[in-house]
Amino acid sequence: MSEQFSLAGFDRPPEPPKTPKTDRLFFALVPDADNAARIARAGEDLRRTHGLRGRVTAPERLHTTLLHLGDYAGFPDELARRAIEVAATLPPLAPFDVSFDRIMSFKRPRNQPFVLRGSDDVAGLKTLQQALETAARAARLISKKESFTPHVTLLYDDQGVAEQPIAQSVGWHANEFVLVHSLLGQTKHVVLERFALRG
Repeated sequence: MSEQFSLAGFDRPPEPPKTPKTDRLFFALVPDADNAARIARAGEDLRRTHGLRGRVTAPERLHTTLLHLGDYAGFPDELARRAIEVAATLPPLAPFDVSFDRIMSFKRPRNQPFVLRGSDDVAGLKTLQQALETAARAARLISKKESFTPHVTLLYDDQGVAEQPIAQSVGWHANEFVLVHSLLGQTKHVVLERFALRG
């Protein structure tokens, strides 16, 4: 008859339960209310045209992420404070127009982001993102260089759409960027601070 032996000190301890992430911080560009509504309407038209079923992002949550600062279990007060300080030290940067004239789905197994992309008129956006990332790395808000693909997420859907131009580009005049607190799972964005572009 076989017996199982358990050696004291050699049993694998149970893994502690993972604490769910509830809060996200990121810098972003957000369209003004009129342009956000126009982009949302364009999203509805594109959704129907391509036979997608996902819900279009609400106008008040449409944005272009400039720099993701991480997901946390609880609001990271100190990080938010430091992020505001760092953004306030950026050199003067001029307002600029941002325009998106293409659509595509970012490929993943399911729940693919269906996004607006810009082919040419995103130079100012890239300049701002690079200045912000450089300052954030110097202040150790982030530890590595981030990949940056300027886009606006319109919806999520299991069906993918190949990259292609759209008939009418959409965008807005960017005269500020913001620090956003996203409450994960609640589809809610709270703007913590606004930073004017005045170059």
